[in-house]
Amino acid sequence: MPRDDARVIAVVVTFNRLPLLQRLVEGLDGVDGLTEVLVVDNASTDGTGEWLAGLDDRDQGEERSTTPVLGRTLTDNRGGAGGFHDGLAWAMERGADLAWLMDDDGLPDPDCLDRLLSEGDLDFWGPLVVDEADPDRLVFPIRLPGGTRVVHRLADVERAATGGRIDGIVIPFNGVLVTRDLVERIGLPRAEYFIWGDDHEYRLRAEAAGARIATVVGAQVRHPSVGSLGTPMMFGRTTYNHSPSDLKHYCMARNNLLNLREYRGWPHALAFVAKTIWFYTFSKPSPGRIATSLRAMYDGLRGDFTGHRRYL
Repeated sequence: MPRDDARVIAVVVTFNRLPLLQRLVEGLDGVDGLTEVLVVDNASTDGTGEWLAGLDDRDQGEERSTTPVLGRTLTDNRGGAGGFHDGLAWAMERGADLAWLMDDDGLPDPDCLDRLLSEGDLDFWGPLVVDEADPDRLVFPIRLPGGTRVVHRLADVERAATGGRIDGIVIPFNGVLVTRDLVERIGLPRAEYFIWGDDHEYRLRAEAAGARIATVVGAQVRHPSVGSLGTPMMFGRTTYNHSPSDLKHYCMARNNLLNLREYRGWPHALAFVAKTIWFYTFSKPSPGRIATSLRAMYDGLRGDFTGHRRYL
């Protein structure tokens, strides 16, 4: 189907960030090519559900929306993974040819969707995610294809791009487009992952299915800074995804191990186990974190995806 005729539905997943969600919904209103916006609320407690329930009132007066917005509040917090699982299924049910997936804290540039839609030969593709306070800096660094070089600045990506894009790389779920055909081939994101690694697993699954993947350099999403990703270890020769959050760490350890085992094999999975033990033994000593990591990994290997609930 030509991109100009495609039914494009945005899927936004949110949890307890009502001001950012409101900013995003306002920014998506009237975007050329966008059919409607679906918001999946992960049982927020900050008034998000009530705000979504009142969106019908925008049909009156000065606040009338030009892009329809529908909200759905889940009965419990299912994390980003569960939110995008449900939201993507919802978009498919509503006849989406393309689903535009995004978290609540990003803000696409007004021409972001138009620039993405100009690429007619892709299955799973997205924008650059830049720091809203420093647009020349990437929020999520990119490892360039064919090597180990990781770039952090917009200028470096632009120099590496061919035809205005970087093929084989995408940063889900921050303003990415996915085709109905690809969803029908590979299914939905893994809801049981809750957070951390679900987006990466979906990209790996798409890649394994032969999907055409790319980052479009001219399309950008503004995003709050998340600081420096990766804590140095082994005398600065590599980094580890350390988080002070026990919830994030548990999910990262469980889900990353499973992703490595599934898509790269046991040697890489066991190397990750060793790296985790090294990090919390020498780089940032914490016997408790070693125990948490091993428990998370064991839970994942035996198919128990309930352990993260103890940290909610």
